[in-house]
Amino acid sequence: MAAANKPTTKLLEEGELFDTKQMSATGGATMPRHKASRESALIVTHGQCVVKFDEENRVLEQGESVILPEDAWHAVQADPEFTAVHIMPKGIRFTFSG
Repeated sequence: MAAANKPTTKLLEEGELFDTKQMSATGGATMPRHKASRESALIVTHGQCVVKFDEENRVLEQGESVILPEDAWHAVQADPEFTAVHIMPKGIRFTFSG
């Protein structure tokens, strides 16, 4: 995958309890498989993505959201492009597989 197609994240807001980040990708780029130490929410604001859990794939279109459970392995793939807001609690930690 070309470097230009890597998903990007940008801090939008820092609060006392939560942070929001913008996530975006094009060309089918995938955020590597990972899990988080806390539950968070992903809201698609443009385009479409696929959230790939071990048990199922969830297709999210503009205006749709998904709750990402604590310790659930998943990857996020642009289909073919998307922008989303990721709402996460302070202190969340991410673990990436291999």
